[in-house]
Amino acid sequence: QDQLVESGGGLVQPGGSLRLSCVASGRTLSNYGMGWFRQAPGKEREFVAGISRSGGTTYYTDSVKGRFTISRDNAKNTVYLQMNNLNPEDTAVYYCAAALFGSGSSSSKYDYWGQGTQVTVSS
Repeated sequence: QDQLVESGGGLVQPGGSLRLSCVASGRTLSNYGMGWFRQAPGKEREFVAGISRSGGTTYYTDSVKGRFTISRDNAKNTVYLQMNNLNPEDTAVYYCAAALFGSGSSSSKYDYWGQGTQVTVSS
């Protein structure tokens, strides 16, 4: 079954770090631009970070610049989101998504989505 599966979420204290992974099965991830989105309770899903097919271009929403890093290993069919210096406002369900044609910050550009992984930042 074709799917994206996220992992690596959990509970972390403010200032801590987590590394999220998104593994694709049934798809060749190098064919897709990839993105990470998040959705906090009571809020709309928002773009967090994106990366081009080759990994040569990355982009971030302003609130995570300098703290989060998106990367990919096409040989492992995996995309990562390294999150440092986390704060309570980062608490959300994090989703990875794949875009067959281009990518970007709009969720409408993405064709496939994972089921999400919970990240909770709390002391």
